[in-house]
Amino acid sequence: MTAADNATDFLVDDRLARRNAVLLAIAQALGGASASIVIASASLVGASLLGTDKSLATLPVSSFVLGTAFGTLPAGAIMHRFGRRAGFVGAALLGVLSGLVSAYAIFQADFILFCLAVMASGFVSAFVQQYRFAAADTASDAYRPKAISFVLAGGVAAGIIGPQTVINTADLFEPIMFAGTYVAQAGLALLSLVILSFISIPRPARGPAADGASRPLGRIMAQPRFIVAAACGITSYALMSLVMTATPLAMIGCGLTQTDAAHAIQWHVLAMFGPSFFTGHLIARFGRERIVSVGLALLAGCAIVALAGVDVANFWIALVLLGLGWNFGFIGATAMLTDVYRPAERNKVQAVNDFLVFGFVAAASFSSGALLHAFGWATVNWLVFPFTLICVILLGWLVLSERFASRV
Repeated sequence: MTAADNATDFLVDDRLARRNAVLLAIAQALGGASASIVIASASLVGASLLGTDKSLATLPVSSFVLGTAFGTLPAGAIMHRFGRRAGFVGAALLGVLSGLVSAYAIFQADFILFCLAVMASGFVSAFVQQYRFAAADTASDAYRPKAISFVLAGGVAAGIIGPQTVINTADLFEPIMFAGTYVAQAGLALLSLVILSFISIPRPARGPAADGASRPLGRIMAQPRFIVAAACGITSYALMSLVMTATPLAMIGCGLTQTDAAHAIQWHVLAMFGPSFFTGHLIARFGRERIVSVGLALLAGCAIVALAGVDVANFWIALVLLGLGWNFGFIGATAMLTDVYRPAERNKVQAVNDFLVFGFVAAASFSSGALLHAFGWATVNWLVFPFTLICVILLGWLVLSERFASRV
């Protein structure tokens, strides 16, 4: 038996995986709240720090997304070198610092420093995105989708903690609005640091035998399953970002209220993470490809409902379908990705996958408002169909090719 085989056996421990999944779900609730805090408040902070020209007010939010994209590859490299716990704890420490610097920037009315601090929070978010992979590291093939799903279920709490943090701390240092919010963000990062210090994920064996088991990245990415998993993950997340970012602006443009838009986003977030309590069980029962297909169908259903009218019900139902589609599509694609790498390869493959995903998410976030302004709400939704169709075709091709290969 090779060293790589020993490493694989050592890593498979569902009791440890369950313990880690609980801790990582709590960390997801705390660390994931930062994204909700930034989305709910950063553009308002940006507007308050700018002069009469508010055109760059959303730049802090886009900075957060860019920070996440930029952080994906370093996150993988750091955890490959130092291990999961050291990487996560170090990132949480950076989260404490970025929250405090954000608050300082608000006190100093420094827009550029605030954008940089929020970008650092986005960099931390790249490590938070790795929680789902970390939960799968010690899990068996059967438990792996459940572990991923359970960790992402922590996003339900994050979707509540983030907005409530903004509501309850926005005027903490009145008249300097939102400074208290980012001090609270630092506090949440500190709590997650404590939780993450208790996770235990053995590192894959290192040395000549283990290194020999690690294939070149290009060879791994050339696998059909990697290509399809990455394509479905990118499509699920980027389309969700594209439509979600445009929705509040479209609702206001159609004469609906900010309260209507806030409620739509709230239900969307719950739909994104709520099903995570059972998505893993569905994947284990029906298979990764089928659940991803259901997710793609739900994304198409979102576009159909949105194109059917501009009443508040159309927007709300569309966003719920969008959240459900993201959940099934993204978790299913993540589970597919775990099939393509060996333990010694996991960090670099996961990092490249997330770099691709969040690179496209950043592009979708930046282009959403421009597409809405230039071409309208209908065009934003029509774009959903060709991308979901391509992914369905790719999934069908993968299933048929793997069945044919198993018979040869």
